[in-house]
Amino acid sequence: MIAKLRWTLSVPVAGIVALVLTWGRDLPPPVVVIVALLLAGSVLAAVHHAEVVAHKVGEPFGSLVLAVAVTVIEVALIVTLMISGGEKTQSLARDTVFAAVMITCNGILGLCLLVGAIRRRFAVFNPEGTGGALAAVATVATLSLVLPSFTTSRPGPEFSPAQLAFAAVASLALYLLFVTVQTRRHRDYFLPITTSGKVISEEEHLDPPTGRAAVTSLGLLLVALIAVVGLAKGVSPSVEAGVEDAGLPQAVVGVVIALLVLLPETIAAFRAAVRDRMQTSINLALGSAMASIGLTIPAIAIAMIWLEGPLLLGLGGTQMVLLALTVVVGSLTVVPGRANVLQGGIHLGLLAAFLFLAASP
Repeated sequence: MIAKLRWTLSVPVAGIVALVLTWGRDLPPPVVVIVALLLAGSVLAAVHHAEVVAHKVGEPFGSLVLAVAVTVIEVALIVTLMISGGEKTQSLARDTVFAAVMITCNGILGLCLLVGAIRRRFAVFNPEGTGGALAAVATVATLSLVLPSFTTSRPGPEFSPAQLAFAAVASLALYLLFVTVQTRRHRDYFLPITTSGKVISEEEHLDPPTGRAAVTSLGLLLVALIAVVGLAKGVSPSVEAGVEDAGLPQAVVGVVIALLVLLPETIAAFRAAVRDRMQTSINLALGSAMASIGLTIPAIAIAMIWLEGPLLLGLGGTQMVLLALTVVVGSLTVVPGRANVLQGGIHLGLLAAFLFLAASP
């Protein structure tokens, strides 16, 4: 335990030091490798501290802590890259948010369903809470990412200022409503249940951390997440150069950013699925998707007050088909309240299709 505490403290601190030393500089290949290793270590440290906080506050608050923290840092990364990237980053917010939705709703969700079904024949969850979360994700994704391709006030897949303001307010309002339902009015819909359908109450948690330990982990979680995103920005020029050299579309950069930022949630959700806490895994997956849209779009809308150039939010035809298929398949997965390996495999297949088509549109 002491050894784990030491590395989960030292690695994020080392990541912050590396971030300060490398910020704004062109990194040679050996330094890129070192930064990448610190990035991976910071991700693992973030997962550890998020689990400590989640253990202390219980579900569904624990899932919200990691989802909101990661999304806030994701927004900061997107805005930073948009400020320094010029015209080629006009669609970065769209590409990153859409990638986050596909990764969470198909990758994280599919992986956890597959793990739960393999270990216990069926992955069991609460359809009321999961269905409401999926409906919220589908609604805000359509309002923010689909409608810009059909509005006529501006040429191209972008909102007018008034439309962007409406989408931002609507996304934020729906996210706050979702959080209220999840944490207060219908909190029992989002509590973990076992394969037998029994709700796992907070009283069943063994040896919860002390308040001081939880506060310390919360602070270290923020430090680790800042290290993750800052180091990710440091290696992003190498990623962009690699994408360009490989002849891949610019949208791949958004996919890589989303994969890096969502790695802590992916690991945390996987561990919850292994412990037969499928609802916690789903809370992390769909809650992250909801936070990614509900917080990112308002923040980007505010940032556009001083950012120059258009903000391209509308999805293309291929992306819309993938989003629609994700919503339909997700709805069929949610309705029974349990899933087998087939549903998990289908969601992972959709993720594979998204990744392939992002690289080869």
